Amino acid sequence: MSNHPKKGINKEKLLEFWRSGKLQKSSRITYDVTWNIILFFIVLGIIGLFFAGGAGAGYFASLVKDEKVMSKEEMSQDVYNYSSTSELYFADNKYLGKIRSDLHREEVTLDEVAPYLKNAIIATEDANFNEHEGVVPKAIMRAVAQEVTNASIKTGGSTLTQQIIKNQILTNEVSFERKAKEILLALRLERFFEKDEILEAYLNIVPFGRDANGRNIAGIQTAAQGIFNVDAKDLTLPQAAFIAGLPQSPTYYSPFTNGGQQKENIEPGLSRMREVLSRMLEGGYITEEEYEEALEYDIKSNLAEPEPSSINDYPWLTFEVEERAQEILARSLAKQDGHTMEDLQSDEELREEYETNARRELRSGGYKVHTTIDKEMYDVVQKVKNEYNNYGRNKTTQLEDADGNMVDVTLPVQVGSVIMENKTGKILAFIGGRDFFEHGELNHATQARRSAGSTMKPLLAYAPGIEEGVLHPGSVFADVPFQYEGTNKELNNYSGGYHGFTSIRYALAKSYNIPAVKAFNEANKSVDMAKYGKALGFTTIADEAFSYQATSIGAQDVTIEENTNAFAALGNNGQFADGYMIEKIVDKNGEPVYEHENKAEKVFSPQTAYLTVDMMRDVLDYGTASGIKGQLSNPGVDWAGKTGTSNDYTDTWFVATNPNITVSMWMGYDYKLKLDRNGYSSRNTALWARVVNAISEVNPELTAPSKSFERPDGIVERTYCATSGLLPSDLCSKAGLVERDIYNADYAPTKKDDSLTSGGGDFVKVKDKLVVAGPSTPSEFVNKSSGGVTLNPDFLKERGLDKPDILPHLIPSSDKWSKVALPDGSSIDASEGIKNDGKNPAAPGGVTANSSAVSWSASSSHDVVGYRVYRASSENGSYSLIGSTTDTKYGFSGSDGFYAVRAVDYFGMESSMSSAVKVGSPGQPSEPEEPADAPADEPEEEPADEPDEEDNNAPDEESTEDTSESETDEQQSEDNTDESAEEEANEESEEPSEDEEE
Repeated sequence: MSNHPKKGINKEKLLEFWRSGKLQKSSRITYDVTWNIILFFIVLGIIGLFFAGGAGAGYFASLVKDEKVMSKEEMSQDVYNYSSTSELYFADNKYLGKIRSDLHREEVTLDEVAPYLKNAIIATEDANFNEHEGVVPKAIMRAVAQEVTNASIKTGGSTLTQQIIKNQILTNEVSFERKAKEILLALRLERFFEKDEILEAYLNIVPFGRDANGRNIAGIQTAAQGIFNVDAKDLTLPQAAFIAGLPQSPTYYSPFTNGGQQKENIEPGLSRMREVLSRMLEGGYITEEEYEEALEYDIKSNLAEPEPSSINDYPWLTFEVEERAQEILARSLAKQDGHTMEDLQSDEELREEYETNARRELRSGGYKVHTTIDKEMYDVVQKVKNEYNNYGRNKTTQLEDADGNMVDVTLPVQVGSVIMENKTGKILAFIGGRDFFEHGELNHATQARRSAGSTMKPLLAYAPGIEEGVLHPGSVFADVPFQYEGTNKELNNYSGGYHGFTSIRYALAKSYNIPAVKAFNEANKSVDMAKYGKALGFTTIADEAFSYQATSIGAQDVTIEENTNAFAALGNNGQFADGYMIEKIVDKNGEPVYEHENKAEKVFSPQTAYLTVDMMRDVLDYGTASGIKGQLSNPGVDWAGKTGTSNDYTDTWFVATNPNITVSMWMGYDYKLKLDRNGYSSRNTALWARVVNAISEVNPELTAPSKSFERPDGIVERTYCATSGLLPSDLCSKAGLVERDIYNADYAPTKKDDSLTSGGGDFVKVKDKLVVAGPSTPSEFVNKSSGGVTLNPDFLKERGLDKPDILPHLIPSSDKWSKVALPDGSSIDASEGIKNDGKNPAAPGGVTANSSAVSWSASSSHDVVGYRVYRASSENGSYSLIGSTTDTKYGFSGSDGFYAVRAVDYFGMESSMSSAVKVGSPGQPSEPEEPADAPADEPEEEPADEPDEEDNNAPDEESTEDTSESETDEQQSEDNTDESAEEEANEESEEPSEDEEE
């Protein structure tokens, strides 16, 4: 009981205390105080946040205050201004290869990319790509925190949009300012472009390491082709995952080295691929089954193999096209900036600036360069060149190395050729040399400058004079001893010797030098020859050099392309179409930035072109290239051309044109070593013929036309006298010297020949020259019934042909000229003269006989007019005169006995008896007897050995001197003479065997 009251008291007290409100009041005060404190700190925090945010915003604003606000057009231009590798094409849009570049890239559209790849990139590089508006704030804060705390592991915070901004508009600089600008521009980019546009740009921009050739690559299409040899649209899931993992560290994850070899360990790339697949699975882009299957894929065995490179397969062509395209772009860029070609030519620094810009533009601008080169034709001429095995031997010479030491270098015979379409100037194919990688990179077709030799004759010695009306194919010049005008320097023919009166048609066919220079001099009186040389495209010859006499026979250096181009003008009716190799260049959008305009400029009239071509036909018919037609598979094609050999035998040429194309061929050593004289020209023409045969199979309609050169109106046929080129006189007809040729009707000769006078019929031959007989000349050797004529002294004087050293060479050694005599015998030999020195002529030697004729060697004396033949019945019997002759052979009717010969000179003096030769079985007396009517013996002079004509004409190879560039044209060309008809005809009459030994 006692406890109850106590408990009741406590409850009441508590209830009373509660009702008093003291507790509630105290709690409310505590709550108010606590809440106010909390509210204070909340407000303070909010104020701090606003302050920090304002400060951050202010700082952000300060970082981007100088950044230009870009328009959509400006941003689009920058974003899509990623480099693309330019490409080269043969004619007819056939792919050749890529331009050399530090970074290879090929642009594609998004619908040309496999969905696997798009999803792999998003899952790996930007999981929120489809939701964010250019930046992810959480990622940015994380990246900022990592940067502030200098965290060792940084996860990054860039979206695909930001990466585009960094790569295309900003730089890779690490700074808050660059990051702030990146954020601002990324937000702006998202406003302007759709997500697909942004993803497409990213896939074309991002680098992917190296391809199977070791080249740096960027863009998904280049990566797919270079790593797996498939297009981007055909990538499988594991391939897409492997490629999508590369951008994080392209070089590290790449499966290839910079040399193009597969890395032994590609595990880093495989590990990264597995990571990409895992993210794709987490993002729901692939199923568990696809994931497991992709992990089993053998990446290493499916990597691409190195692909053929245009530089490896077509080195000369690739480099040549790149250089020409670069030159075109440089001119285009300069023109856009208001500069002219003259500006570039006169300002070296300006030219170098635009060349550098053009080089950079070409390598990264995504251009497509279309050439004129016919792929099939180009391939086949390389094959013919590579299989040809008769170039001649290699030669070793000493050259100075980089350290100044002389070292032995072995050089092969090099080759160059150009095939050009006459009408357009298109270069259809060319041969740059023997082997680009083994023998040197010099393009002998387009870059090497070589002495043109006699290929220059139709271009500068003859065609200009025909155009000016001062020359015709029937114009006649005397091939006799000649000095360059204004000098005492002798000009010689290729093999020495002279050929007397000759038409320029025949002189061109046989490649005589002296008539060519004389014809050039005649034309040079009427016109500045630079007019024609420059119009024919010879840029390598200085203007003043066109007036040098030696230039007309090839003393100047030209390129094979230039020479071919000039001949093509003759084949194109005298119209010069400048040779070219670039048909057009289009940019990466397909817009043309350059297109070649076909135009041809008149150099010669159609009549001049035809007359010159008709003369060059003879080169292949009976001239220095007469063996070529027999080597052609289409011998009926109307070819006209010219051979050429340069000073000291360092170059050999053949250039020929038909109604459609012109084909050249050149051979020679680099550093201008001598070619071996045994067959060098025939080697060159044989290769020319094989090339022509090969291209005729590829495109017979173009290269082997059935039509011939068409004779234009205004061409007439006329006769002329072979001594003067004028209309034939009665005396010319009487002497049998009338020739026929074709002429430009406007310039055909109208004056009658005055080169001959009546000779009275008393002529005698001395050293194969017909001269008027002297009073003491034995009548038995005088031809009184020949109907002969004599060269008119006035005609000879007018033309400067009356000199003692010229007269003996005027009349050609041909039966046709047997009735033409020199005006007198006073100067038949320049050194001795026909004068009675009181000495008997030297006796003939080398007497041989058979049962019907006796033969002997000619007397070495200069004035012999004939020979008397004697016979004795026995060795010591008396010799009797049995006949006389002007020949070195005498026939008889089978009488046994001993035969001997005496030489008789112009003045009737007789030599001692030659050695006797026995015929049959005569008696055997002990001593020979002199005939009773023979004069007493004079002391016999030992006849000097006289070389035969061929040896006497051949130049001494060891004595031939090189000439320096600083010499005058006359000095340069003293030895710069071309091939003789005799040697070339022999060389080119048949193709040399493939195993010909040098």
